[in-house]
Amino acid sequence: MNKDELIKKLQETAQNGKLSCTKARELMEEFKVPKGQMGEICDEVGIKIFGCELGCF
Repeated sequence: MNKDELIKKLQETAQNGKLSCTKARELMEEFKVPKGQMGEICDEVGIKIFGCELGCF
């Protein structure tokens, strides 16, 4: 995983600082990131996950 590339993709994808759970899971798979780490990275850059389907975020 390249954290800088992931952060850039998160910032491009998030709308108004929010990212759907579905999209977050897609990016987790694409960048091979565990869900806990994805949550931490989103917190670092101020992106909130909404519509969580599994209670992961």
